[in-house]
Amino acid sequence: MLYELLYSLYVYFTPFNVFRYITFRTALAALTAMVITFIIAPRIIKWLKRISMTQQIRDDGPKSHLSKAGTPTMGGIIIIISIVLSMMMWGNLTSIYNWMVLVSLVGFGLIGFIDDYLKAVKKNPKGLRGWYKFGGQVAIASAVSVFLYMNPEDPYNSVLSIPFFKKWLIDLGMFYIPFSVLVIVGSSNAVNLTDGIDGLAIGLVAIAALVNGALVYLSGHAVFAKYLQVIYIAGIGELTVFCGALLGASLGFLWYNAYPAQVFMGDVGSLGLGGALGTLAVVTKHEIVLAVVGGIFVIETLSVVLQVASYKLTGRRIFKMAPIHHHFELKGWSEPKVIVRFWIVGVILALFSLATLKLR
Repeated sequence: MLYELLYSLYVYFTPFNVFRYITFRTALAALTAMVITFIIAPRIIKWLKRISMTQQIRDDGPKSHLSKAGTPTMGGIIIIISIVLSMMMWGNLTSIYNWMVLVSLVGFGLIGFIDDYLKAVKKNPKGLRGWYKFGGQVAIASAVSVFLYMNPEDPYNSVLSIPFFKKWLIDLGMFYIPFSVLVIVGSSNAVNLTDGIDGLAIGLVAIAALVNGALVYLSGHAVFAKYLQVIYIAGIGELTVFCGALLGASLGFLWYNAYPAQVFMGDVGSLGLGGALGTLAVVTKHEIVLAVVGGIFVIETLSVVLQVASYKLTGRRIFKMAPIHHHFELKGWSEPKVIVRFWIVGVILALFSLATLKLR
């Protein structure tokens, strides 16, 4: 919106031509989202405290977490508002790809909002019923997947690309729709499971936003895509601006979510951000790379699956507690140590995922 207005002025003043460049608008989106976060976060945190929107702490987890009782939750509202406002200013609103990730961000965030509301206000420890929650996620992911599958502007709408291979493309046909749903819903819940200690999930989301920004920009640039032998999709580069907004909002929120947290993002944030990351991967055909970039998210999810399966089949637990970050806490690692070490692994995986672009 603001971008289109300012860019149109270049006929009167040439320097305004700079607004046509995606890289420039991405930087502006990141800074804008961060500034908006710093402006609205203190007010929203006070409001959440006033209406008693606080986190319920599990009594079977690490005892150090009991002191966090009373910390406001649903801080993900801050992130979503910052991203949406930043995109309204610097994003290309004629891009269907921008609208797809925004639909996922807000749609999954709304499901999380309802879940958080039921837990915090209605004092329902289970929150939104599992089938309603999962059904809502599948419905939104299905709508996005069907739209992308039927998009006539994307010649690769049913193709799965394999990292490390230049031209190994698998056409899944209509099966790409359920596959995309699995990626989007899986990503949303993986981030949700990782959001268990201060700053862990949002820090990893920031790392993923940075890497996805690079992947999206390269995929949307005809020359770079041809050189790196990655799928080129016209117009996809506009999503780089979204990644910038996501990065800025994540870093801004981390200021308040860093240990000891002043606010938790809640399901409204984790489900929304996870859904957006999954949609980014589907749109850019980097679904497998997402599993590498978000390797920690994958490990956290697998730890829960293995724990539940082992307990039901053998009556024994593999980990002291799942998700796995709690396992390390119960082994004696301090919370900041778990967070920083998981971030380090996240950075290593992010660098490896970027290496897949050249190793083809």
